[in-house]
Amino acid sequence: MSIYGGIDLGGTKIQAVVVDAQSSPLATARRATPTAGGPADVAAEMQKTLREAAAAAELEPHALAGVGVGSPGRIEGANVTSASNLPDWEGTFPLGDVLASALGCRVVLGNDVRVATEAEFHLGAGRPYDSLLGVFWGTGVGGALILAGETWLGRGGAGEIGHVVVEMDGARCTCGRRGCMEAYAGRAAMELHARHLHEEKGRGTDLFKLMKQHQRTRLTSGVWARALEHGDKLAIEVLDRAVSALGAGIASVVNVLDVEGVVLGGGLGVRLGHPYAERIAGAMQPHLFADSQPPQLHVAALGDLGGAIGASLLVRSEG
Repeated sequence: MSIYGGIDLGGTKIQAVVVDAQSSPLATARRATPTAGGPADVAAEMQKTLREAAAAAELEPHALAGVGVGSPGRIEGANVTSASNLPDWEGTFPLGDVLASALGCRVVLGNDVRVATEAEFHLGAGRPYDSLLGVFWGTGVGGALILAGETWLGRGGAGEIGHVVVEMDGARCTCGRRGCMEAYAGRAAMELHARHLHEEKGRGTDLFKLMKQHQRTRLTSGVWARALEHGDKLAIEVLDRAVSALGAGIASVVNVLDVEGVVLGGGLGVRLGHPYAERIAGAMQPHLFADSQPPQLHVAALGDLGGAIGASLLVRSEG
């Protein structure tokens, strides 16, 4: 029986999984994404994470039928370019070749959000639909599209929902433009906004205390969730702002494509879960043209493992 590996590279965590031929997880491992050092350091942590998952499944990486990788940035063969939410990754890095050499098996790369959306379409919350929009709310806000049962790539850049403009001349985005949905709802942008309100405007918050207490260097999804549990007013305000942006941005895409379903994933999407999915659906409603027939909005059924499981599917789809 063929056994496959999958790695999901995120802005704050690296998730690896080893799956059987039915895509059922046999073992998993997780590590923090490096915050400094560049692509080579990220690649080193990725191969360590996959080795941990393989060891838990009592396998050596070279025994796997292949490893799929879901990565942010632009994917061109074995190369990843401009993964801007990762440390010092503005240029091109041969991630596929580096991992293949380290692991001793075939490695196939794909866009992180695209492979996670395909996993939900084939195995998770998207199974009832022929058209699906994946929205992955984490360090940034990524998107992917399935139309008439097929992944829609456009000319290679389809699905960049985080860069739908929700406010003309609005907040500066990490992409360098203004008013993008990600500039309000991406976790990195939310942290910058929270720091501005706290350090420059003198607003009180427990966000950064919680970050230090839990030995985090960034405001992770878990830190945001704990701040909400504490009733932190600044955290609630920043998340309210994010929800409004997500509602406007997702609704705008739905108005153009009229998809049947929307799947909400990513670190924040999964961690905050159904209550926030319902809030985002409510925030979409005023912006929907066909407001009597909104698409169904689901939390990603595969949870944190969806990206890694989706990455493992790449190995089979590419023979």
